[in-house]
Amino acid sequence: MPYVTVGKENGANIDIYYKDWGKGQPIVFSHGWPLSADDWDAQMLFFLKQGYRVIAHDRRGHGRSTQTSGGHDMDHYAADLAALTAHLDLKQAVHVGHSTGGGEVAHYLG
Repeated sequence: MPYVTVGKENGANIDIYYKDWGKGQPIVFSHGWPLSADDWDAQMLFFLKQGYRVIAHDRRGHGRSTQTSGGHDMDHYAADLAALTAHLDLKQAVHVGHSTGGGEVAHYLG
């Protein structure tokens, strides 16, 4: 499973799980509270068939990402999204967010 390390908590890595399918212009999906990347599968499959590269991640403390006791705020969520975007070297990405994921995206985009 693909992960990107975004920091440390109590000496242990904070790893963010992500799905990355296809080629083309990237669309990055950020899920709501308390969901996971899996909740975007239908949308990801639709846009994958349209020729896009689709990416969704499990926010820290959610799904397959590291369960952290801290960092559950928009500053950390946006920094984690920035780390994922840099790790995947995404250019011209479209960002889609639902609920908390919408706040994460808005905070990331500034």
